[in-house]
Amino acid sequence: MGLKSLFVALAAPALTLAAALPEDFSTLIVGGVAASAGDFPFIVSLQQSGSHFCGGILLNANTVLSAGHCGAAVSASSTTVRAGSLSRTSGGTLVKVSKITVHPSFNSNTYDSDVAIFKLATSIPTSSTISYATLPAANSDPATGAVLTVAGWGTTSSGGSTLPTNLLKVDVPVISRTECRADYGTSAVTTNMFCAGLAAGGKDSCQGDSGGPIVDSSKVLQGTVSWGEGCAGANAPGVYARVSTLLTFINANLS
Repeated sequence: MGLKSLFVALAAPALTLAAALPEDFSTLIVGGVAASAGDFPFIVSLQQSGSHFCGGILLNANTVLSAGHCGAAVSASSTTVRAGSLSRTSGGTLVKVSKITVHPSFNSNTYDSDVAIFKLATSIPTSSTISYATLPAANSDPATGAVLTVAGWGTTSSGGSTLPTNLLKVDVPVISRTECRADYGTSAVTTNMFCAGLAAGGKDSCQGDSGGPIVDSSKVLQGTVSWGEGCAGANAPGVYARVSTLLTFINANLS
């Protein structure tokens, strides 16, 4: 099981972007295309010392949703958020984080309930390049076969050592929880997760994409990038935190 952030494990030090990422540590867009302005006006880059380590989703002027394993691995005082830019290195708005709250049921061994809330020190208003994500209905489940779109600044190959400067996106079909459990094991895929990818592989999120959005055709936020075995391998789909079953925690931390 590998995360899709730029941290090997919660207790491990952050990797430098120049370091080779291990094969099982997944999170980067593989097989995707460049995102256009307006595709993901709610996506943000979470950064430490100017370096991207995870994606995130702007829910309102003061709140970013990301992965629990991203939030558990850093301190608020060392984290900044870049919003409103297709580039992770320039443009848009750069603000500091004031508080990080990881889901109380987040399990660093299983990645269940893998979400966290990042509160911003400075509000980010909507603009021509920034808007807030739409949350799904409680306990809704993306339909098997539905095509979702995931975006991020993660690597473009499993074990890749460099990140793209500009945002990438890729379309992936939802696979059934039954099929995903057959791939990863019954206990590995909980009801707080769903899976998406091609049986043959070739398209996936990867290292550096953790915490970023996967949305449906109406741009409703269905999940956040969580984990997988490598990136874009056959019968190894991406696994996403299922936002609809985690709304109680998310809504409680919106204000």
